Amino acid sequence: METRRLALDYKILRLGFPILIGQLGTIVVGFADTAMIGHHSTPELASASFVNNLFNVAIFTMLGFSYGITPLAGALFGKGKTDETGVMMRSALFVNILFGLLVSGVMLGFYFNLSRLGQPEELLPLMRPYFLIYLGGLMPLALFNSFAQWFYAINRTKMPMWIILISNILNIIGNYLLIYGHSGFPEMGLTGAGLSTLVARSFCALSIIGVFMLRKNYAGCRRGLISGRITLADVKRINQTSWPVALQMGFESGSFTVAAVFVGWLGALELASYQVTVILGTLGFCVYYSMGAATSIMVSNAAGNADRRLMRRTAYAGYRIILVLAACSSLVFLFCARPILQLFTSDGAVIALSLSVIVPLVLYQLGDATQITFANALRGTSRVMPMMWISLFSYGVVGVPATYLLGIGCGMGLYGIVLSFSVSLFLAGILFLHYFLRATSVKV
Repeated sequence: METRRLALDYKILRLGFPILIGQLGTIVVGFADTAMIGHHSTPELASASFVNNLFNVAIFTMLGFSYGITPLAGALFGKGKTDETGVMMRSALFVNILFGLLVSGVMLGFYFNLSRLGQPEELLPLMRPYFLIYLGGLMPLALFNSFAQWFYAINRTKMPMWIILISNILNIIGNYLLIYGHSGFPEMGLTGAGLSTLVARSFCALSIIGVFMLRKNYAGCRRGLISGRITLADVKRINQTSWPVALQMGFESGSFTVAAVFVGWLGALELASYQVTVILGTLGFCVYYSMGAATSIMVSNAAGNADRRLMRRTAYAGYRIILVLAACSSLVFLFCARPILQLFTSDGAVIALSLSVIVPLVLYQLGDATQITFANALRGTSRVMPMMWISLFSYGVVGVPATYLLGIGCGMGLYGIVLSFSVSLFLAGILFLHYFLRATSVKV
């Protein structure tokens, strides 16, 4: 039993480690963006906070939608039908591109209504150009996500990792050149950061498509993608596995975005501090999600063989690993917060306010780890419909009112807003666990 448990842990770590490295690279870029913008000016840091949090809903919704590919391709791979995943990818790409255009249209609507969202008036001239450039990066992101999920589903997690790492280096170099105006480039501040991100995301999309189209070992899948037909049956299956996950991640990230709107009501200082705090929280989220994604892949492979006991053992193994990672993240937040915060900004007021919310930030790590594990485990079963209403209930019906009540209603400010995240995350985690156990119940 112990040997089998260790073998599962090893498989999850082996699959998840390249995803983790890619996620850590993304975190480094997020750190670099925030640090470079924060040291350029506090108003730009506050503006980036609002726009980034608004786009997080779009980005995570699109990412969640692409996750619908994983259980379908993973089940085919588990049955040894690797070439057939290419046929399925043709329909998946079509659906994901349409979804990306839909999300882009919604975000364009937000752009034309920025002045109606109650944010500090002096920040709007900084927000608008940054918003439009960020909008341009959504479609390259949709393409990269689609192909990356296909590679993950067939257990090829290293290649997307290298593309992400190279793009992150490009992003940091672009930030250095365009935010501050080095090496003859104009000093563009926040707008320069947006352009750098756009170039990096375009590089990701072009690179992963190039690898898929040119590498010989993907020839069979490539033929399926090129010559396969977009069928109504495949489109229906992809929508059935994609929409619930997209809405789940959209509701979750949306609760943080609504919180950013509430923080903006408090003032520019609070908005800048919230950006730094969210970046720290993202450190935990991305680390946990890498192992959650690996757990989902292995659950989907087991689902392809209808092995429900293995599906459960895999989920529990993933949870053990993610709990250890959550403990490590919490220790980093508790003992290294000040030096990390000083990387982002030299504004003493922003640092002091951010330090005041470290305890509630640590409190919600366990809830985040739990909901990530069992949301991904449930996703791997392909029985994803409960994810939609669980997220709506946890983050919308319960989470947003809790955020308003603790932050605004009770006058606890930023501290109450961050504290409220524990309510929705723990609730979602418990409900995801319940439905995963139902989906994998073994009839005796």
